Amino acid sequence: MKKLIICILALFVIKNTTAQDKFFTKSGRISFDATSPKSPENIEGMNKTVTCVLDTKTGNLQMAVLMKAFEFDRALMQEHFNENYVESNKFPKTEFRGAIVAGTVVNYGKDGVYLVKVKGKLTMHGQTKEVEAEGKLTVKAGKIQVQSVFSEQLADYGVTIPQLVADKVAKTAKITVDCLLDPLK
Repeated sequence: MKKLIICILALFVIKNTTAQDKFFTKSGRISFDATSPKSPENIEGMNKTVTCVLDTKTGNLQMAVLMKAFEFDRALMQEHFNENYVESNKFPKTEFRGAIVAGTVVNYGKDGVYLVKVKGKLTMHGQTKEVEAEGKLTVKAGKIQVQSVFSEQLADYGVTIPQLVADKVAKTAKITVDCLLDPLK
């Protein structure tokens, strides 16, 4: 009987330990800047409801972003973003599915800052492209912060800029990712 109880306790501990392999948030942040040198104002959007999951065992990383959740300083800019550029009703979300590139060493059990490269597929505006980006993982107090800054060509995803404002909107958007992940329970 004692051996059975010890086995059950061991399985319980193992099960709870493997749950710590996945880290998650629903409140990550992604911002973009498509300001051109000829823009009279900044063309920036911020999304504070990004879902992100990192599997520390496999290095798999997934993110999902609802396009209508991007906020702008001006309501008219937000309306144009959703209706004319990313067509949020037709393409409601952007997704990334990828992994930390093999060979990158991250000790998830030790606080520290780790430089990583992530490779995967980014789907935006109905188009999927292979992307690679460098970033930083910060392990601290049982949490993981995922950060990256990279650029994407809007035309690669079928996002067209109306000729009237073509010189005011950058053809390349600078994207900044910042997600603080908690252990998935």
